[in-house]
Amino acid sequence: METLTFDSDDLDRTEEFLSHAYAKMRIGNGTPDSSRARIHRSAIDSVSVDELDLDFDMSYAVTPLGRICLCLVHEGTIEDHVYQGVSDSFGPGDVVSFAPPELSYAGRVHAARYNITMLDPDLLSQVAATADTRSPEPVRLTGHRPLSPAAGDRLRSTIRYVQDHVLADAAVADQPLVASTAAQHLAATVLATFPHTASTDPTGADRRDAHPAALRRALAYIDDHADRPLTVAQIAEAAHISVRALQYAFRRHLDSTPLAYLRQVRLSHAHDELAAADPEDGSTVTDIAARWGFYHPGRFATLYRHAYDRTPRRTLRDG
Repeated sequence: METLTFDSDDLDRTEEFLSHAYAKMRIGNGTPDSSRARIHRSAIDSVSVDELDLDFDMSYAVTPLGRICLCLVHEGTIEDHVYQGVSDSFGPGDVVSFAPPELSYAGRVHAARYNITMLDPDLLSQVAATADTRSPEPVRLTGHRPLSPAAGDRLRSTIRYVQDHVLADAAVADQPLVASTAAQHLAATVLATFPHTASTDPTGADRRDAHPAALRRALAYIDDHADRPLTVAQIAEAAHISVRALQYAFRRHLDSTPLAYLRQVRLSHAHDELAAADPEDGSTVTDIAARWGFYHPGRFATLYRHAYDRTPRRTLRDG
């Protein structure tokens, strides 16, 4: 995990830092008597979460980021935010997508405290199906505002969840399965929040491909690779079917989803490791859970009790 903190009242230094942390940009100060910028970043491979606090009015003009950039405003306002065909302003509580990864944008920040969360655009394609699987195109967002207030609330909660239960603890965030699971969870929430180009309804070909043999290939691949970061797209490729067909096969034959099955397999491995571990050697429930991609101790304990009718701590203690 990467962390960094920036605190300066030098506008040139702030511009240099922002250009390095995001993309090349020009900034200007509309309140020359103040120019304090405080920024804290926490990041894993494909996701970064920044908290910014500016006590001055700042204009910005940013070259394309190449990443999906989400903005959650805590205090203050962001006004005259523009990119190709869009002009908008945001206030406290708003959560938006700043601009498509390939476009530049500009605007003004008014003494604001806000969150910037960025993720690799490829994550969207890893958790969704493209409109045409014969000639797949990257999944793209087609709007910058949430589909509904409830959708925006879920995205805010997910960003806080990643902050509080992954990025707050480097020992957890550095676990490969935790990083992969958290990034996919965030990407799936982004797709549920904004309009996009992904297609979710199975075609006739998808339905024909969703036969038991394909499902068996998918199950075998998950069982053999549960200790590695996996995406739905990788599982579908191993089963030689589309993502939509994979999802339909799991729904049709197992009344489940690929990721839910993967979670159960990893939970079983965590159970086996807990039963074999010796707490006197320093083994902990949190460490074992994190190794298998479970980064929220309370949620892991709930899943575990539901599956094994006992607490993970008791399994660790009693074997």
